[in-house]
Amino acid sequence: MTRLDLERQQVLIYLVSISIGLGLGLVAPAIGRIAEAALWPVLGALLFATFCQVPLWHLRDAFGDRRFLGATLLGQFVVVPVLVAAMLPLLPADPALRLGMLLVLLVPCTDWFITFAQLGGGDPARAIAVTPVNLLLQLALLPVYLALLADREALAVLGAADLRAAVLIVALPLLLAMAFERWAEARAERATWREALGWAPVPLLALVVGLIATAQARAVLDAPAAVLPAVAAFVAFLVLAAVLALALMRAFRLDARGGRTLAYGLGTRNSFVVLPLALALPAGWELAAIVIVVQSLAELFGMVAYLALLPRWFPEADRPR
Repeated sequence: MTRLDLERQQVLIYLVSISIGLGLGLVAPAIGRIAEAALWPVLGALLFATFCQVPLWHLRDAFGDRRFLGATLLGQFVVVPVLVAAMLPLLPADPALRLGMLLVLLVPCTDWFITFAQLGGGDPARAIAVTPVNLLLQLALLPVYLALLADREALAVLGAADLRAAVLIVALPLLLAMAFERWAEARAERATWREALGWAPVPLLALVVGLIATAQARAVLDAPAAVLPAVAAFVAFLVLAAVLALALMRAFRLDARGGRTLAYGLGTRNSFVVLPLALALPAGWELAAIVIVVQSLAELFGMVAYLALLPRWFPEADRPR
């Protein structure tokens, strides 16, 4: 089995893990407390393995294709936030649901969109080059977006919550991944360690969603009616992301491979970078974390649809003019 084989099966793997977690959480509720305690170190390990796939010390590589970088920055950090703001009035009034949707939709993906770009006829080299820019800008701009778009209740909860653990669980893996990248690039033979870590995100993510399902089994079972409008919004977001990518491809005169890569980038979100923030929210706000997990599953099904549709929407005949 190759890494691509594993990643092709990830939707099924996550669904199985969630099903097992729900069963355990309902049959033995005491296990939920153990799962909740285990979640944080596993989430930290997932973020470390994910960040190790991002060329964090190679920001300059993103500037090799300025048209693609320009389309990415405009799409990810201007057009998508405007789109999310336009969707807000259509969302349910539940503050936890809205906050979860804001958290997840405002941060572009830095990991599996590279895989889907490779599987779907995109340009993985461009995807890899732009990931460190996407990561650093989203970490810097997310507080700004939340200040502009979140309601007063959500901002008050975020302000009152103890987010130190959530920030640490993102910052520490990021710093460790930067140190690891320096270490791995110092000697050619160390590249095998980075390749080995590339196998880790899928099983670790499966473990994370399984632990969440175990810890929040009752809340997950009570959530379907509340999250159905969110699922509809996520599907609409995926469709609009592809349309926006097509428009940006034309505007920046990208080739079809660049347009597909842009579509995968706009359609995928960095759900498990913001998950620690949702998990740190007080009791009564569990729906925010559940919505983030639901978004990741909806996104994976959406990526399967992208694999079938994007080659037709972005045909090779679409050359830069």
